[in-house]
Parts: sequence; C-alpha cells; structure tokens
Amino acid sequence: MQTKFTPEQLQDPAIQEADSILRKCVHCGFCTATCPTYVLLGDELDSPRGRIYLIKDMLENDKPASDKVVKHIDRCLSCLSCLSTCPSGVDYMHLVDQARARIEETYTRPPMDRLTRAMLAFVMPNTSRFRAAMTAARLGRPFAGIMPKQLRTMLELAPGKLPPMTKNNKPGTFKADGPRKKRVALLQGCVQPALDPRINDATVRLLNRLGVEVVVPPDAGCCGALVHHMGREAEGQDYVRNNVRAWMKEIEGDGLDAIVINASGCGTTVKDYGHMLSRDPEWAEKAAKVSGLTMDISEFLSSLDLPQPKIDLSDLTVAYHSACSLQHGQQVKLPPKQLLAKAGFKVKDVPEAHLCCGSAGTYNLTQPEIAGKLLARKCANIESVKPDVIAAGNIGCMTQIGQGTHIPIVHTVELLDWAHGGPKPAGMAEK
Repeated sequence: MQTKFTPEQLQDPAIQEADSILRKCVHCGFCTATCPTYVLLGDELDSPRGRIYLIKDMLENDKPASDKVVKHIDRCLSCLSCLSTCPSGVDYMHLVDQARARIEETYTRPPMDRLTRAMLAFVMPNTSRFRAAMTAARLGRPFAGIMPKQLRTMLELAPGKLPPMTKNNKPGTFKADGPRKKRVALLQGCVQPALDPRINDATVRLLNRLGVEVVVPPDAGCCGALVHHMGREAEGQDYVRNNVRAWMKEIEGDGLDAIVINASGCGTTVKDYGHMLSRDPEWAEKAAKVSGLTMDISEFLSSLDLPQPKIDLSDLTVAYHSACSLQHGQQVKLPPKQLLAKAGFKVKDVPEAHLCCGSAGTYNLTQPEIAGKLLARKCANIESVKPDVIAAGNIGCMTQIGQGTHIPIVHTVELLDWAHGGPKPAGMAEK
C-alpha cells in the first residue's frame, strides 16, 4: 500500500511504525474471510482492510477521529484473526492500537459512553472493586429493564454469586511438592480471581505437584490490557511498568524460569510489553526481558515431562474452544489440545474455531448486539460436536460462552489438574 506521510510526520516514531505497517498491506482481502464482524455484517469498513483505509486516511491527513472512524474501530474485536490469515505479515494489532489511542486523544464520546468506559477502567483492573461491583450488580438486576442498554448488559452478565477467594489467589510463594525443579511467577489477574478463583487454585496445585515453585509477587497487578485497548495509552503503560518492576525483583532475586499466564487475553498483552515500552529507554530492556520469559500455561506445561494421568477420562468428550488471544494473538494452537489428549480426554475441534465468541475483553459490554450474535454462532458450533464439557484458556471466553449454553465450561488447566490427581472441576458439577 502506498503511503503519503510527509518527512515531518515521519519524524514521529509512531507514524514511522504506522507507515511501515501500512506499506505491507497488498489489498488482497484475505482478512475479510476470517474477520468476525465482516462475516456478520458484510460491510467492508468492518473488515481489517476497510479499517486500515480509515486509519491511513486519519493518520496521513492528521485528522481528529470522526464518527465514522470511531464506529468501525469500536466494532473491531481485536481478535487478531487477521494476523493468522494475512499472507503479507501486516501488523494490524499495533496499527489498531494507534487508532484507538488517537480516538481517545481527539474524539469526544457521548456522555453515557464516556461514563461506561470510565467505570470499566476504574473497576475491572482492581479485584476488590470488581467484586464489590458484582455484588452491587446482583442487587441491581431487578431494575435491569429500566437501565440504559449498556448498563443493562452489564447487569445481565454479572454472576448470581461469586465464589470465595482462596489463598492461591493472593500474593505469596507456593512451594513445590518435593525437590524444586523450576520457579515461576504467576500473573494473579484482576477479573479472574473474582469470577473463578478455582483456575488459579488448579494452576498452583498442578505446578506444585510437578515440582514447580510458584510465586505471586505482592506488587504485580492488572496486565493493562483493558485500558490499553480503550486507547488509554499512558494509563496502560503505568500498569505495564508496575508489573515489570515486580517481576524484575523476582528475576534479579531468586530467579524465574518463566512468567506463567493462565488468562490468554493477559498473555497476549504481557508478551507485547517489550513493544509497548520500546521507546522508553529506562524500561525497554526490562520489558523485553519480561516478555521473553512469558508463557501461556499450556506452553509451560508442554515444556515439562508430565507423568501418565492418574485416572481414566477417556469416556469424556472435550470441545476445545481456542481463545482468539491464544490462537491468533500468541499463535499458540496445538499445546492445549495435545495436553488434553495426552491426559486421556477425547478432544474435538469446534467448527469455525477461528471466529471470536464475542467476549473480547469488554466488547460484550460495549457492543452487546454484535457480541450476542457471535455468542449464538459459537455456541451452535460447540453444541454440534456434542461434548460433555468445553475447555478454554481465557476467563472472558468462559464467562461469555457460559451465558449461551447448558454445557459446562472449565479452564483447560482444571481438566489437566483433575487428570493428574486434583479434584473434579467444580464447574462441571454446577451445570
């Protein structure tokens, strides 16, 4: 794609990056076939190629974001299916990040939209605030019918009851069973410990049994993804620096073999820390080191020598839902399925597995209509393979899909923990 940035514009490192990304696009349109919003809506501007044209025009002409640009960029899920499809290696992820930052900087949203986004940015990255908000949502659910649409969606998605917090969802060091073979940091997360603390419980149990010491540093917090994808760039980088600082203390102290993430949406962001702080001379090298150590839990488990499963689970059919952030954002596709199969489960792929379920961070809250259509499509595809249970590697997907099907959905690590001596996942009994 030909670009027309001026020499003065190209003095800006961000514009240099955008120029490099745009020039790789060859207009082929392969991305349209796998973009969820284009598949649903059939509008060229709701495809990566169409959004690239909008972003190019906005940046080249140094325009503030228009209503049209905001509408179509907001509809992007950042599922990154286009990254898996693009034959030219167009870095759409970082281009749309730039577009969102420019929208935040130059566009004034309607008051209700501003309020919703500000509330999400304040509440969701903090586990205590999020738990309090979920309690308030439960009390407010009877009044959902008179609420504005976005608030109504939030109330409908809130769980009826939150499970109690456990020790594995608080900072601390969890010793390996027997001699220590490896030492890892685990990202505790912000939403996940509130919605389903059993995921971290299963992760710590399984790793400890495998001889892995797990540390959750007291100063590590939200990965920054939520505000970053809202275009709140400086705020997102504050979260990044906070985590880099916390993990570097461990790296420079007793050392780390890996930083393990069991929420793939967070994993995609943490693996991008090196890029996010690449222009900060004080933090660039440290952030790159952190990103280089970061692994999804399925990647890390695949690097270990797992023993034979302790129970026979071959009569259970598992539909593996591949979270977009894992299969497209991190390009981790085979390890979760291979681990489940090795543990004895009968693993089935889901039709249209490349299409998003509609969760996408806060997308199901800010774009509920499109998210609802994607959810219905995803659940129909899952149910078509007639599984006993659904496995997924991201809490957002689990929450979203759980709204649309009677089939129990649990984290992949919960099934692996069960196969290797842990308890049966509570989520299976609940449904």
